[in-house]
Amino acid sequence: MDTTTWPGTVLILGLSLLALILLIGSAATVLEFRKLKVAAAVQEDLRQLVRRYEQLAENTMDAQHRIANDVSELRTRATSIEQILRTVD
Repeated sequence: MDTTTWPGTVLILGLSLLALILLIGSAATVLEFRKLKVAAAVQEDLRQLVRRYEQLAENTMDAQHRIANDVSELRTRATSIEQILRTVD
């Protein structure tokens, strides 16, 4: 009959507890690493979205300035045409 002594039982329980603590610690580390990886990916996606928005806003401003210049030129031409028509009458 194989009997286990108290010091042997305490040693086995202690080693089992240490293994469990190491397992939980490594699982927590892996989980935290995955969270950081996902957060970094989300931040990069947001940065790209902001860059695209800024580029779109810049292009829109350029288009608005061009349209404003064109409208101003058309007003000037319309005024000139009105003056010519007034002189003809």
